[in-house]
Amino acid sequence: MTGSPSTGYTASEVARFHVGDTVAVTLTGLPELIEPHSEPIKEDGTITMPNIGHVQAAGKTAGELQNAIYNLYVPKFYRHLTVTVNTGDRVYYVTGEVKAPGRQLYAGQMTVTKAITTAGDFTDFANHKKVWLIRASGQRIKVNCNKAIQDSSQDPLVYPNDQVQVPRRIW
Repeated sequence: MTGSPSTGYTASEVARFHVGDTVAVTLTGLPELIEPHSEPIKEDGTITMPNIGHVQAAGKTAGELQNAIYNLYVPKFYRHLTVTVNTGDRVYYVTGEVKAPGRQLYAGQMTVTKAITTAGDFTDFANHKKVWLIRASGQRIKVNCNKAIQDSSQDPLVYPNDQVQVPRRIW
């Protein structure tokens, strides 16, 4: 299935937590020290916090999750509390005919052509016209990188957990 280059996540969806993202929660401002809690979001979209149990994390921003955790702890368990939520490394993958295939750190606005450049650029055997962007959701978008370099509207954004596949060209 192919889609238009503009389909996919909106900017606000990228900022939200997804199943599989690692979430780190730190609780401070307490009389006793509590170790930071870090875990990947489970398939049901939750993380499990001490004393309060399951907390819905998928679909929330860091700020929304901080507020939800705070409201579950205060005033039931603590009177004063500071909750800090961070995400672990977000990554995307570039495979196939690039010089350095593998996992890449997602550092913000990334397009297919930039992702390929980050992976060392095309090998001599790469098919520039049939590159596949595979969304974490499974959606497949075919990209002609020759056109994408000329016209940025043909260069779709890459989001965390997406994969860019560069096939070998047939002689």
